[in-house]
Amino acid sequence: MFTQLDPPLPVLVLEKGQGLAFAVIDYGVEHNLIWVTALDDSGEIWCAPNPKVRMQSNWSMGRDKDPAVRILPEGAVPQ
Repeated sequence: MFTQLDPPLPVLVLEKGQGLAFAVIDYGVEHNLIWVTALDDSGEIWCAPNPKVRMQSNWSMGRDKDPAVRILPEGAVPQ
């Protein structure tokens, strides 16, 4: 099932960056949800599996940054 999100949701795709998820693909119970996301920095569109997607922080909603998620600059190698 393909569901268009209205409004799009601000998300962080791990290892890719921040963007707006504008659709979700659901292949069923044996699969992760797939978030169709337009990245802010590059304009690329990625289909990211659910474990790689996080909501962006939102102070007014009480959602802080996840301390377990480190955002590396493009080209940086994790240590």
